[in-house]
Amino acid sequence: MNSIEISTRPFTDQQPGTSGLRKKVQVFQQPHYLENFVQSIFNSLRHYRDKTLVVGGDGRYYNRHAVQVILRMAAANGFGKVLVGRGGLLSTPAASNLIRKYEAFGGIILSASHNPAGENGDFGIKYNIDNGGPAPEKITAAIHAASLTIDRYLTLDSRDIDLDTVGTQRLGDMQVEVVDAVADYAELMQTLFDFDRIHALINSGLFSMRFDAMHAITGPYAVEILENRLGVTPDTLLNCTPREDFGGGHPDPNLVYAKDLVDIMFTSQAPDFGAASDGDGDRNMILGRNCFITPSDSLAVLAANAHLTPGYRRGIAGIARSMPTSQAADRVAEKLGIELFETPTGWKFFGNLLDAGRVTLCGEESFGTGSAHVREKDGLWAVLFWLNLLAVRRESVADIISSHWQTYGRNYYSRHDYEAVDADGAGQLMARLRELNGNLKGKHFGGREVAYGDDFAYVDPIDGSSSERQGVRIGFNDGSRIVFRLSGTGTRGATLRVYLERYEADRALQHLDAQQALADLIRAAGEIARIPHYTGRDAPSVIT
Repeated sequence: MNSIEISTRPFTDQQPGTSGLRKKVQVFQQPHYLENFVQSIFNSLRHYRDKTLVVGGDGRYYNRHAVQVILRMAAANGFGKVLVGRGGLLSTPAASNLIRKYEAFGGIILSASHNPAGENGDFGIKYNIDNGGPAPEKITAAIHAASLTIDRYLTLDSRDIDLDTVGTQRLGDMQVEVVDAVADYAELMQTLFDFDRIHALINSGLFSMRFDAMHAITGPYAVEILENRLGVTPDTLLNCTPREDFGGGHPDPNLVYAKDLVDIMFTSQAPDFGAASDGDGDRNMILGRNCFITPSDSLAVLAANAHLTPGYRRGIAGIARSMPTSQAADRVAEKLGIELFETPTGWKFFGNLLDAGRVTLCGEESFGTGSAHVREKDGLWAVLFWLNLLAVRRESVADIISSHWQTYGRNYYSRHDYEAVDADGAGQLMARLRELNGNLKGKHFGGREVAYGDDFAYVDPIDGSSSERQGVRIGFNDGSRIVFRLSGTGTRGATLRVYLERYEADRALQHLDAQQALADLIRAAGEIARIPHYTGRDAPSVIT
């Protein structure tokens, strides 16, 4: 079976963002569009002939077709073997685990994460390198450059292969192995957490929980681990059958889009613990009875209690957080005497720190936490981590977070998202903020004096690479701050994210509603950025 060469022309819109290339399904369905980007990935790589590639995705519409296309192209381009998840399905953390466990050359992950799916929804594709993590900027830049000059791609003239039966097949000269990635992932989790202790808690008759997979990729993993291995009853698991349109929902585990779960957890008869994961399984939301744990606080709690779990009993080397994430983890790192790194948004920025052994736990305020066990954030891992803590401490979620605040103080924190706003207006807003930055020091907003204003830049301490214009920060003399940045995860217009944070050491003032505690900063953000003027919005789309 010989490879065939197809002539093509470049598309000008194939620049990967922080999480690969994300577009509407109809964009990817254009003739040659998907093939161009896949070939551009291969054209940007070196020395992959006869090596192993991992392929799979979150199961959204167009996933199965894309997997077949990629398999034929990988064979035509000289890969020796591809590991593909059964049904073409792989959660993002499970894909990272496969790359690392089987020492693959890299992997192609098909996902638009928390974005809606279906024929009219979004699709995405990204490349992960041999450490299991997202490609760094130098590789994504090379992929983009290749996409602008591409004039041909290679593929095979062959039928689709069977993706649903575990085992090995041939595709041209390449071996295709369909694997049970759920089992591989479950085995990894069992090395990190005390499954016996969690099982005892779940079956004690004194504990109840709900997990919402949002009709996305985490469903099969949750069934295998939470039900089959830890003993929860089937009614504990919500929406665990993956669907190509994620059940028509928005698979983003936050207070707005996971409303069904939130409604369950904020009632008089609420379970003790609630959690949700997103489209590709790398995000998480943690809830207690009438209690929401911000992702920033979750990272801090996990770091402070890591010694209670088998996988982290010997301690953690350090913590890394994205710049917009609250500084709650900083206080834990200081008390533990370990390093704390502040990086740009995007999991790829944690990779070098993890590989160098400088950090063990990582987190982003966008509902992502993870550790050195893979090189992606990991939603179900975070859920199991919390279950392990609950099993050991035998306290409620609310008591654990309250105790944490009493020890470290509380970083009141919130993110206000203005989704799908006019891109030009959002760009003008950010440009104006950058112009104002040098003139804000000493001015007063919301009863606070500005101490600094800057546009966050980062120099990687491992390889010296630099990243600039990562978000406008405005800090005040009392340590509170406001951050403005545009998100690169949407496919329509622009998403403006506004992050608000202030620290409270007084225990008597640590149980206010976050929006109430941040009210003056919220007003200051609107005044400084003139958000209604540039976005046409009087209120955010989502508040978390």
